[in-house]
Amino acid sequence: MEQIKRTVEELEMALQNCEAMIEYLEANKDHQNEQLHYFQDQVTKRDHIIGEVVVQIQEVAEHLQTLAMQANILSVKYELKSNRGQKLASLLKEIKILSIRAKPYL
Repeated sequence: MEQIKRTVEELEMALQNCEAMIEYLEANKDHQNEQLHYFQDQVTKRDHIIGEVVVQIQEVAEHLQTLAMQANILSVKYELKSNRGQKLASLLKEIKILSIRAKPYL
């Protein structure tokens, strides 16, 4: 009879340990789910910001293309006329170079 009593006590103790472990795992699962949702929200926000940045880069690249066309026209007009014209032509060439570098972002 004593042995059965000890066995029952051991089984009750094992049951309590298992119940405590289940509670811990359930709490941990809830915490993990909260973290998952937080990180998913962060990824969504990051993706939105990246999308906005890409649009802005494309707009800048398009504007550079327009400036390059205008620079081409102005450089022909002012290239040989004066020292200032030559400086302007040099700046306009730099705009053309930036425009070429921006093309991949269109």
